[in-house]
Amino acid sequence: MSSLVPLFMLPGGPELLIVFFIAILLFGSTKLPGLARAAGESMGEFEKGRTAVEHELEEMRTAARESADSEPEEPERIAD
Repeated sequence: MSSLVPLFMLPGGPELLIVFFIAILLFGSTKLPGLARAAGESMGEFEKGRTAVEHELEEMRTAARESADSEPEEPERIAD
């Protein structure tokens, strides 16, 4: 039997330390808190937008169901 090996695994402790060290080298320790804050605000705005779109889609589905339920049914015609 062969076992499946994932091609991409989540980074562990040493990998995260290397990424953090590279980020400090690239941006400097004074700009990292601002970058993290901006990233957090961006994620928050994205979440608000996603929630608004989901809410609007749900309203459209509800309106479509209500209009389909309120339409009178046509009587069946018998072919002569």
